[in-house]
Amino acid sequence: MVPCILCHSLQTKLLLYRQEVAYYLCNSCGSVYKDPAGFLDREAEKERYLLHENDVNDHDYQYFVNPIVEEVVKHFPEKSTGLDFGAGTGPVIAKLLSEKGYTISLYDPFFHPNTSVLHKTYDFIVCCEVIEHFHNPEKEFELLHKMLEPEGKLFCMTELLPKEKSFATWYYKDDPTHVLFYSEENLKWIQEHFGFKKVEIEGRLVVFSK
Repeated sequence: MVPCILCHSLQTKLLLYRQEVAYYLCNSCGSVYKDPAGFLDREAEKERYLLHENDVNDHDYQYFVNPIVEEVVKHFPEKSTGLDFGAGTGPVIAKLLSEKGYTISLYDPFFHPNTSVLHKTYDFIVCCEVIEHFHNPEKEFELLHKMLEPEGKLFCMTELLPKEKSFATWYYKDDPTHVLFYSEENLKWIQEHFGFKKVEIEGRLVVFSK
């Protein structure tokens, strides 16, 4: 059996095997995850991300990320400091928040690999369509919690596991760079395990409060 990539439990079961890729369900934390044997290597993963057409001036793209932007504005005043973690090729959230007077740093292991920003703390961190890519989620969430100031917030966007249809027909799993999938159960596990005070879920928007 393949241990859970989030909580490392062996209380897992095979959920789906398709095109030589296995997906497992963890009965301990509720995660659904891809067998690490099916992860893309670093070069193939980067090539996949380069296919994304993330134009920071695209109005549809700006509309898509707007829920995070609105939440930041609602909870933090201008000049607050933030980190766009996993900013990708088109850091649109950083652009929109910078225009509103926020100070935003960028980090992405492929496109903004300045690790010095990981040794600072921030009022808030944004992870838009990022957490489903975490190969080592325990390490990543531990880091994210550490980088937040007291009373800070981690704003994430991801699509949660479907409740009304089967995992096998869910389009979101078909992106080869998506390796970990979230539900209320494993988001609550993350909140408790890493010491966040609470987690709030509204559609694709997930907010952890320190």
